[in-house]
Amino acid sequence: MDKRDYYEVLGVGRSAAEDEIKKAYRQLALKYHPDRNPGNAEAEASFKEATEAYEVLKDSAKRQQYDQFGHAGMGQGAGFPGGGFGFEGFDLSDALRAFMRDFGGGFGFEDMFAGGRRAGRVNNRGRDLQVRIALTLEEIADGVSKKLRVKRLDTCSECSGHGTAAGSEKKVCPQCKGAGQVRRVTRSLFGQMVNVTTCNICSGSGQVISTPCPKCHGEGRVRTQTTVSVNIPAGVAAGNYIPIEGKGDIGRQGGPPGDLIVVIDEKDHDVFSRQENHIVCLVPISFVTAAIGGTIEIPVLGGNNTLDIPSGTQTGKAFRLKGKGIPYLRRRGRGDQLVQIQVWTPKKLSEADKKLLRQLGQSNSFVPPKSSKSFLEKLRETLGV
Repeated sequence: MDKRDYYEVLGVGRSAAEDEIKKAYRQLALKYHPDRNPGNAEAEASFKEATEAYEVLKDSAKRQQYDQFGHAGMGQGAGFPGGGFGFEGFDLSDALRAFMRDFGGGFGFEDMFAGGRRAGRVNNRGRDLQVRIALTLEEIADGVSKKLRVKRLDTCSECSGHGTAAGSEKKVCPQCKGAGQVRRVTRSLFGQMVNVTTCNICSGSGQVISTPCPKCHGEGRVRTQTTVSVNIPAGVAAGNYIPIEGKGDIGRQGGPPGDLIVVIDEKDHDVFSRQENHIVCLVPISFVTAAIGGTIEIPVLGGNNTLDIPSGTQTGKAFRLKGKGIPYLRRRGRGDQLVQIQVWTPKKLSEADKKLLRQLGQSNSFVPPKSSKSFLEKLRETLGV
């Protein structure tokens, strides 16, 4: 499918200033960012498309070449002045790194990207790896450090990543003469056409191995298992991710490593459910406490607390405990805890208990009024939604 015009993608004119381009891209990136659209392939594609357009139009040299030759001028080599800028392999990990480079991560992991490298494809760069880690609500509330066991391709100790056997050296590729690319010129009715492709002999490195390392067979890397530490800040949510630079697979024959992408999952909690940064729990109370009031003990994250129940409390009544929820990821403060009351009805009563209740039931105070609001309506009023 043909690519859309980069100016059209960002929604700016061809004379747009750099600040206008940056502002337009940031709005699109925040709208389609994978954190805000977990599992949405269309949003992911839009995020990548917008980032690719931004990477070209914010750079004066790339923009000039694009204005002159269009998308054809962006191919690696491409037969144009400047040699092209290599967007054939631009993928989601490249787009995420570009966004985090210029906007600090945008979703709360800024400290993990200080000095992050420039986005773009690097020859022989290793593959990014992804691991998922499930956290309890308590770990999410407090933040936690985890050690992950990761299977990855690491530098071969026998050849130090060069891929050559002891006493041998790499040689210049006989096909591309060290260029890493092969140019083929063809003639047609429309003129001379230049096709530039990666050399299939040396895979673009410009060198070949005559005697490969017996341990890694010329790859320069072997499969290992290692332990990686990751600090997870308080307030993360399912679908958030933490890229750890350089902890993915090492590249072939000494190429730079990819990244390790740690994706956050949440474990179900026995007591609490989560609504963004608020937590909700259901607390049963006795009919007596609901009728005359009292003080009860309730669970909170990390312990217990007391709650005063006023007389006449009904099932469905929700109490808000300020600041007892989940910390906000990018600002100070915490969400709240919402305690939903459920009046508990005993299943077994003694004859004496039944006699007392029958006497109470004869009082007009125990005749329930007609309610015009449903339980859900009352809950929405309490939650302010």
